[in-house]
Amino acid sequence: MLYYVLKAISFCVCALPRSLSEILGRGLGCFAWLVVPQKRKKLAMDQIRMCLDVSEQEARRIARESSVRFGPMLFEVLRFPVIKKKPEDYVRIEGLEKLHAGLAEGKGAIIAAAHSGNWELMGGAFALAGIPLVGVAMKQKNSAADRFINEYRTMIGMHITYKTGVREMFDMLKKGWVIGLIMDQDTNRHDGIILDFFGRPTNCTPGAASMARFQGVPIFPCFMHRDEKGNHTLVVHDPLYVEKTADKRGDIRRTTQKINDIIEGHVRKYPEEWFWLHDRWKSVRDEFSPQEIELARKD
Repeated sequence: MLYYVLKAISFCVCALPRSLSEILGRGLGCFAWLVVPQKRKKLAMDQIRMCLDVSEQEARRIARESSVRFGPMLFEVLRFPVIKKKPEDYVRIEGLEKLHAGLAEGKGAIIAAAHSGNWELMGGAFALAGIPLVGVAMKQKNSAADRFINEYRTMIGMHITYKTGVREMFDMLKKGWVIGLIMDQDTNRHDGIILDFFGRPTNCTPGAASMARFQGVPIFPCFMHRDEKGNHTLVVHDPLYVEKTADKRGDIRRTTQKINDIIEGHVRKYPEEWFWLHDRWKSVRDEFSPQEIELARKD
């Protein structure tokens, strides 16, 4: 039932003028901020002040904008049937030629992205620009919602696999596809490595560097930002190549740290667009002792 409700909502949103869709999306985001638990708001503000060294008032503004933007972002996803017809009206891509040059090697590539801007639209923008993109998704708990979002992702040109589909990712890389990975969320102590992020020990996922090293493919950090009119700029950074020395762990750590540094630079430039409500340092706080953190940073 939920699937058909979402389809009906999407149909109505697609029928709206873009300007009205923006207004309604913003309104939904403002309402969402009102119902965010105070504990979660405080977490976001504490992380912002810890990372950006801003006043409490400025931290609250950034936290609020970071949350409110999910309204317009959701409406853009619902408007995928409209956006796919003229994606250039919504997204401008800078540096696409870098990605094409990397793919010309015939071995595929990896995109390292973050929960900044509309990352769902980013994947679609690349696919509609002719990039054979595999979006790596987390399976939704609700099967109807999962069916809906994956249908819209494929509608806009992406091939979708779940995070558990590692074998499929490698197979697609070998065929020359681009694997899109989001690199900025917390993970568990067994799957992550402790590196620096905003000057603090942070548990980071090494997936992009590990996969790139194994397959010998470039990593392209890519991020979107949105202006006040609702237009997006998608920036493709220069490729990173993972060294392949006898020290496999060191090779992966160095490249993942470079990715972290690029993500940090983007977040500092566009702090309102990052997902501050996510508890980025939870595993470091709950699963590691100070001694383990210190040893891991020296590893």
